[in-house]
Amino acid sequence: MRLILSLLVVLLTISCKQTNSKEVAVDTQNSKQTTEPSSVSETEEAVKFPVYDFAEFEPLLHKDDETVHIINFWATWCKPCIAELPYFERINSEMKDQNVSVTLVSLDMPSMWKSRLEPFVEKKQLQSEVVILDDPKQNDWIPKVSEDWQGGIPATLIYTKGKRAFFERGFTYEELLNEIQPFLQ
Repeated sequence: MRLILSLLVVLLTISCKQTNSKEVAVDTQNSKQTTEPSSVSETEEAVKFPVYDFAEFEPLLHKDDETVHIINFWATWCKPCIAELPYFERINSEMKDQNVSVTLVSLDMPSMWKSRLEPFVEKKQLQSEVVILDDPKQNDWIPKVSEDWQGGIPATLIYTKGKRAFFERGFTYEELLNEIQPFLQ
């Protein structure tokens, strides 16, 4: 009986140690996740564009000035996004003097920033402001951009003082121009 009891204690001890080491592994992973922003900072320095988490990015969605802000969410892997970029660039070029600002918010993954995003922006000679939104908690921040947003891209927010419109679709140049017109008046 003592032998069985001793064996049971040993098995429980081994079992507890394995459970604890699993917990430590999980804790280690979690602590790595919380320290990742510092490793992302190193990546940010190497990238040509500002990198924001949503808390840092959110003020760009609520500027209280006379400018018409066009915020386009896109990625280099999104064909409809790429198709409409020339129209945003054209608006940026043609309406710069009319207090219109275009910001292209890349949702590319960090592994793509240097290898795809930078070469793409350079090759296409994009003149609009390009920023990177790097926040994996999409379910938290997507409804803060617009409660109507289901999370698909391309997506565009157009706003100025007292007026906002959100679109979860691609645009032709004429469609984009038509949506901007009410904001210019």
